[in-house]
Amino acid sequence: MAKQQRVYSATAREALVLMGKQIQLARKRRQISAAELAERIGIARSTLWRIEQGEPGVEIGLVFEAAVLTGVPLFVEAPGRLAAQIDRVDDKLALLPASVRNTSKDVKDDF
Repeated sequence: MAKQQRVYSATAREALVLMGKQIQLARKRRQISAAELAERIGIARSTLWRIEQGEPGVEIGLVFEAAVLTGVPLFVEAPGRLAAQIDRVDDKLALLPASVRNTSKDVKDDF
């Protein structure tokens, strides 16, 4: 059986391309060669090329590592602020139910 091709939304594809271009621009501005950055991440140059092209099949952790090493901000301008944002989201999640269930009860509206 052939593996079905995953379809991504236009917004997701554009975000991947934007992140890849930001990583490539930051790498070049810092005068880091593709080979050097790939070595620092621990990946092949071809994988770095795929990151910089915005290909969706690359592990998100590798994309984030490339962003961090080149100085591309992730969610906030100051990396130390991520922990505070994680704490705020954890607080919000704690207020929500532990699981979400589809409660499709029949409504009795035959008075």
